[in-house]
Amino acid sequence: MAAADLTSDSTALGRLGAFLRNSGYLRKWLILGIAIGIIAGLGAVVFYLALEYTGQFLIGYLGGYQKPQAMEAGGGTGSSGFVRPWAIPLIVFGGALVSALLVAKFAPEAEGHGTDSAIEAVHTDPRSIRSRAVVVKLLSSALTIGSGGSGGREGPTAQISAGFGSLLTRVFNLSDDDGRVAVSLGIGSGIGAIFGAPLGGAVLAASIVYREDFDYKALVPGFLCSGTAYAIYGSIMGFAPMFGYVEPDYRFDPAQLVWFAVIGIASAAIGYLYARIFYGTVSLTRRLPGGKVVKPAIGGLLVGLLALVIPQVLASGYGWVQIATTREGLMTIPLWIVLVLPIAKIVATSLSIGTGGSGGIFGPGIVIGAFVGAAIWRLADLAGAPALPAGPAVFVIAAMMACFGSVAHAPLAVMIMVAEMTGSFSVIPGAMVAVGVAYLIICRTPVSIYQAQRLNRETAAAERVTISSPEVLRTPDDDSQK
Repeated sequence: MAAADLTSDSTALGRLGAFLRNSGYLRKWLILGIAIGIIAGLGAVVFYLALEYTGQFLIGYLGGYQKPQAMEAGGGTGSSGFVRPWAIPLIVFGGALVSALLVAKFAPEAEGHGTDSAIEAVHTDPRSIRSRAVVVKLLSSALTIGSGGSGGREGPTAQISAGFGSLLTRVFNLSDDDGRVAVSLGIGSGIGAIFGAPLGGAVLAASIVYREDFDYKALVPGFLCSGTAYAIYGSIMGFAPMFGYVEPDYRFDPAQLVWFAVIGIASAAIGYLYARIFYGTVSLTRRLPGGKVVKPAIGGLLVGLLALVIPQVLASGYGWVQIATTREGLMTIPLWIVLVLPIAKIVATSLSIGTGGSGGIFGPGIVIGAFVGAAIWRLADLAGAPALPAGPAVFVIAAMMACFGSVAHAPLAVMIMVAEMTGSFSVIPGAMVAVGVAYLIICRTPVSIYQAQRLNRETAAAERVTISSPEVLRTPDDDSQK
């Protein structure tokens, strides 16, 4: 049956679509928000399990290496070294190769980190996300990250739920305005669900599509959608914070404000480098010879070789963040690795995803920021600096917020998300200084980790008008007849 027949008012779907289009704000978003939230929560569960089992088989069984785990996965320090070091580059190479083959053959738009394509759909055509691309994104990202590629799990989950929002827009013939909100809700609720951060996910839905603006229309539906997604995900995977309750007894000390300002400056610098190096790699990769399968595979091979020197760059790296939140854990990591890891993780993510691989860039940004904070604390501790927290967790959490929150132009959303992921809302007063300093610095540059973001609602609306109503070219004779 043709698509037009499916959505005609004489069919059940058509009647439901007409009911939704004619519904008021409350009833419409109650139905759509819950529907998108259910898919976001289930999609997050499916991808989490796919990623875990793929990683256990490829890196764990074939590579003989057990990665450290975040508290949500049981914690633990993992293996002390590689049992079969020769296998690691080959496994990362093989995972990247198969992932790239899937993307090239079935859904070329599934390459890269995914969130940008969902943001672009919000601004151009909320009906444009193909269901096939969602499935390919899930499989290819599980292969890329599960084999050791440096990527985050938020990109695929965002695309699953954003794709469902796009599907609802098509099937029920929703207006473009409603479609944009539906896709935005999918982005925020998917990311919020898989990180166990529903409030941050709701705020992210309203802020991630703009660099200097906030879509208030998506905020209240976002609460419903993200809350539903988290309820589904947590009912299956558990409700504990991703990194456990980090520094629950911390009390804000005004004497540490200078340190939070330092964290903000350093986080802005590293966040700026993250965006520039990542998109520099994307641009360079496009100019290099070789196909869309060869380049990601070579990138994977290089990541595997880098991991032989710095194992912390493998996969998502959340377990290493868990280790870095305690003094005892951080001291087990050599100082030189703590210092170089932010740059090494940027390079690994650029080689894994920037060359055309599949996976998110939010997760690596969290790891990069965490080790910015860890490095500052470690150096300050060595120097015997005053007003220093007893452990590194406060610095780690604040830098996680500041580094990615600033370069993603979503400081409030990321700050709330990290607080939920660590159960550490007591850190927020000081972290606000770090995030504010970092964001003010980044705002003075044209850099964003999400290039599909528009400046604000006005510029996005003007762009849509220009696209839908292109200027009619006038000739000199036309002007003379005015």
